[in-house]
Amino acid sequence: MKFSNFLFPESESADSDYEVLRDTLKEAELSEELGFEYLWLGEHHFDGTCSYADPVTFAAAVVARTKKAKIGFAAVQTALHHPIRLAEQVALLDNLSGGRIILGTTRGTAFNFYEYKGYGVNPEEAQERLIEVEEILRRVWTSSNFKYEGKHWQLELPVLRPSVYQKPHPPIIRAVAGEKSLKEMAQQARPFMMVLHPFDVTEHMINLYRDTMIASGHGLDVIQQCLADSWIWRNIVVAETDSEAMSIGLPAFETMKTRSGATRAGLLSKTEKDSISGDLGGARHTAQHGLIAGSAATVCEKLDDLKKLGIGGIIIHFRLGPMSWEENENSLRLFANKVAPEFE
Repeated sequence: MKFSNFLFPESESADSDYEVLRDTLKEAELSEELGFEYLWLGEHHFDGTCSYADPVTFAAAVVARTKKAKIGFAAVQTALHHPIRLAEQVALLDNLSGGRIILGTTRGTAFNFYEYKGYGVNPEEAQERLIEVEEILRRVWTSSNFKYEGKHWQLELPVLRPSVYQKPHPPIIRAVAGEKSLKEMAQQARPFMMVLHPFDVTEHMINLYRDTMIASGHGLDVIQQCLADSWIWRNIVVAETDSEAMSIGLPAFETMKTRSGATRAGLLSKTEKDSISGDLGGARHTAQHGLIAGSAATVCEKLDDLKKLGIGGIIIHFRLGPMSWEENENSLRLFANKVAPEFE
């Protein structure tokens, strides 16, 4: 099972942006030094929950600070991007990194309607835009004299430069949350990134994915490879003892959730808040189901349960909300030195 660091730093105010961004680049360097082979970047705008906001631009800085780690997007909100601009940017990053880029895609946030408003995009169009953008990227990276006539994009260009470093193109993996999108990935024999769910829901979803692949006629070797290339999210804090880990992780997790909820409440209309209230109250937003905090032995036990599901990798959010650099560094080092080796 592969382990990775999800660099998703919260910045409580504009005054802290510089320090948080600086520390995040330090965290990228430290993660590679400790042996993490994958680093992931997210995308959220206007609220400070993701301090760098634009993962494509920030990825260039991470590329410059690292040498071997693969750098993935978890995930780019495709509805907010012009597909040709995105294709050029990812192709450039792929060359600058020597082929270390993984493009994770999503239609866009299900909660933060203000992000769509800020970019002048109708959220009702987000899923259609995702499908079009993925098709455009695959085709423009592998052809010349490119033409595309879609509902949202009408494009024509001779050839995209620079060309991508990885052939035929960087991996494209879609983030999923519900059964419908997961089954689509299974039917197409595509790996997935699955948002954080309670363990029983995660188990159900992976079994559904496997069963759908079988029903779609995919062979066992294809199913195993797709699962090996798939990822799930988890929030993890490691300390010397369970009590110490909980004393750090629990308030950090709860503060992170409280802050994001308060920010969202201040930026959404009543109608928008009512439309998402059910999901935001789900079990995955509680510490019981959304946080793994403990000693190395306790974390190993929790991760072993996930390994038995056959999933390939874990996208781990280590630095939760207001955690200090020292707390985060200690957690990273303990995970790298005492947890990861148990799964080699």
